[in-house]
Amino acid sequence: MTDLTRLTALQLLSGYENGAFTPVDVTRAVLARAEEVQPQVNAFVRFEAEEALARAEESAGRWRRGEPQGLLDGVPVTVKDILLQRGGPTLKGSKALDPRGTWAEDAPSVARLREHGAVFVARTTTPEFGWKGVTDSPLSGVTRNPYAVDRTSGGSSGGSAAAVALGAGPLSLGTDGGGSVRIPASFCGIFGLKPTYGRVPIYPASAFGTLAHVGPMTRDAADAALMMDVISAPDSRDWSRLAPPTTSYRTHLGEGVKGLRIAYSPALGGQVAVRPAVAAAVRGAVSKLAELGAYIEEADPDFADPVEAFHTLWFSGAARVVQPFGPAQRARLDPGLREITAVGARLSALEYLAAVDVRMELGRRMGLFHETYDLLITPTMPITAFEAGVEVPKGSGHRRWTGWTPFTYPFNMTQQPAATVPCGVDADGLPIGVQVVGARHQDELVLRAAHALYESGAAAIPPPAVPAPAAGS
Repeated sequence: MTDLTRLTALQLLSGYENGAFTPVDVTRAVLARAEEVQPQVNAFVRFEAEEALARAEESAGRWRRGEPQGLLDGVPVTVKDILLQRGGPTLKGSKALDPRGTWAEDAPSVARLREHGAVFVARTTTPEFGWKGVTDSPLSGVTRNPYAVDRTSGGSSGGSAAAVALGAGPLSLGTDGGGSVRIPASFCGIFGLKPTYGRVPIYPASAFGTLAHVGPMTRDAADAALMMDVISAPDSRDWSRLAPPTTSYRTHLGEGVKGLRIAYSPALGGQVAVRPAVAAAVRGAVSKLAELGAYIEEADPDFADPVEAFHTLWFSGAARVVQPFGPAQRARLDPGLREITAVGARLSALEYLAAVDVRMELGRRMGLFHETYDLLITPTMPITAFEAGVEVPKGSGHRRWTGWTPFTYPFNMTQQPAATVPCGVDADGLPIGVQVVGARHQDELVLRAAHALYESGAAAIPPPAVPAPAAGS
């Protein structure tokens, strides 16, 4: 019997259309899978079984009548507990927030999913206010990796990455302010896209400002393109939103990479120490793109590590998040978050503006770089998943999470689209990701290249190690 929890969104929609199964069948299977793996991975802060089954019943009725609602009718989705979703509290991994309230509003991306008939099955874990690249919080504890539960899922969208990898719905909404979609997607062996800033509307506005993006986390690039067709619709609550797309992200998805000019930067000019297994897997993905007709040149973007400027922007944003809190609330914060907010609170306006200058120069350099190259390829991460429950790998010498993810946060600063695609596993069976970066507004091109890797088989990796669901589920 088909394992409904392993199908993509597009496969589910096809099954609904031909009557092979119903949204109710799928929702029941997904909820059972989520509840089965929760004790091992801790990916969820709340299940929404009653609402999910009610929405699935409504969807099944529409499919029987041949009247599906939108593009995702009956497809199970999960949502990171950073984004508002009406009907329940959004606590952002924090004990400092009050769960009482009406909670009557959806974030724009959640609202679009609802309008297109998606079935919300659960809320996924996040570190407190999404502040770091691993997923543990005072509220919900440690989220673990589907491939090895003693390892981290990455973060800050770690619950979403684990959920998709384990079959708890093929689609999830994540957020990315410095790598928070791409880091866990890479560690958990799934696809993740950080779109061009403004492409997916955000409300309420993030305290991290224009570093913060909302993006799809899916089983493959085709599902992400479908999801982008839904969540990139405009929303008047976001003053910095872009104009709506003029075509579907699926229109040119299958056109491949033949003739594209692609720069391959193995280590950002030697600035990053990349593990040999990671380097080899990424090199294999690049070779596949060359076989598919892309022009590949080893070339490094012309910039030094902007981590200090990123810290200024990130730490001051974190300080703004907790600024309204009193002493009792602050005492309940993640100790690491307290540390960076203290640093951020001491930064001056001139220091912040100096970091903005670094950011603008970085954007200028990448703009010029993309006059020569359509896409940039790097490793997503220089390492694979390390031990769960810590911010940095033991013995690494890093002080903060940014020390081990130097390939991701520069492209939040430049607002460029960037995706991660699985491209292999290391000797321990842990996933490795390759990052595809495009010029601003070239999200469609990033998705095309990622889809080409999936179609070629280069993105195929073994399933997670967490036990599979029982036969016949």
